[in-house]
Amino acid sequence: MLRAASAAVGVGLAGFPSGHGRTHLELIADATAAAARDAGIQVGDIDGIFTTNLVNFMPAVSVSEYLGLNPRWIDASNIGGASFVHYAMSATLALSAGLCDVALLVYGSDAGSNKTPPLSLHEPLLHEAEFGAQFPIAGVALAASAHMHAYGTTRAQMAAVALSARRWAALNPEIPPLPPLSIEQLLAAPYVARPFSIHDCGQMTDGAAAVIMVASDRAERYRRPPVYFLGGATAISHRRIAQATSLTTTLAAQTAPAAFAMAGLAPSDIDVLQLYDGFTIYPILFLEDLGFCDKGKGGPLVESGAIAPGGRLPVNTNGGSLCSAHPGMYGLFLIAETIRQLRGDGGAAQVDGARFGLTHGNGGHLSTQSTAIWGRQPSR
Repeated sequence: MLRAASAAVGVGLAGFPSGHGRTHLELIADATAAAARDAGIQVGDIDGIFTTNLVNFMPAVSVSEYLGLNPRWIDASNIGGASFVHYAMSATLALSAGLCDVALLVYGSDAGSNKTPPLSLHEPLLHEAEFGAQFPIAGVALAASAHMHAYGTTRAQMAAVALSARRWAALNPEIPPLPPLSIEQLLAAPYVARPFSIHDCGQMTDGAAAVIMVASDRAERYRRPPVYFLGGATAISHRRIAQATSLTTTLAAQTAPAAFAMAGLAPSDIDVLQLYDGFTIYPILFLEDLGFCDKGKGGPLVESGAIAPGGRLPVNTNGGSLCSAHPGMYGLFLIAETIRQLRGDGGAAQVDGARFGLTHGNGGHLSTQSTAIWGRQPSR
């Protein structure tokens, strides 16, 4: 049984939205050191590495070498932006089996300041490239258009996602203030890929995040209150949007039931959500498929203000990748914010009484998804 078999005991962030010229490995080292301090351990205590990135051909080897570690267990599976939410389950399995004692989930990128194309962009999209489609925006724009056609979702509803993110970001002291924008200004912005304007898209930044996990029977030994991993699931579908079986139903429809069953919880138990929001259509799709509203009702839900500060369903309380940081693979930042919320470290954005949080990551053109459910306590 994996429910509450592991817990997060340390969190560290570094170098966002700008790393000020530091490399992705330097940012990784900074975030790792911060997470180790948070947990009250030494970096040398880490014996499990769970990492991938946009640059290194052998990321676990490069990261371990840079950190001066000789881990007993590694996982460098790359399923895009869902990788790090998936690693929460992978680390839980390794910790439960005794394959490692202190697991480090870590990611870093200088994508905002370093204009070198990431490895992912060197892979041709065989069925889309001849039409000039760019990865990933063209495929996601296609999914947004399909949802608009099928369910009447509007650009104003997607703009409400962006506006909510800005309102949360205004409460986040770690990022520079953003100018206020109205729905009218959001809708008047020029298209990047119809129906998306620039405000519908996460802007590439630098940044690194690190999370330290241990087996739950050891979790109380560390400096900060543990946050327990209660359940999770991962699914993959297609690499290329041309091979997607649906443009309007995502893999969250598969991962959510499995994750909730493992956790012994339901959507109504969740107090705070961190959803991959590289594009404004994502939270709409995911809220539907994760079970927080009926299919086709995600647009009206976000338009009602439910996901914004003061709403009944707080989503992306740090501003999300739309407004806080998007260093290429955002999943670990989702986990970090979930942990901070459940520990009561959310500052002005803290959700009162938050006991259970859900993290949902996405990779590619809605190609891979992973859900993780976390709790302040190991059970209800």
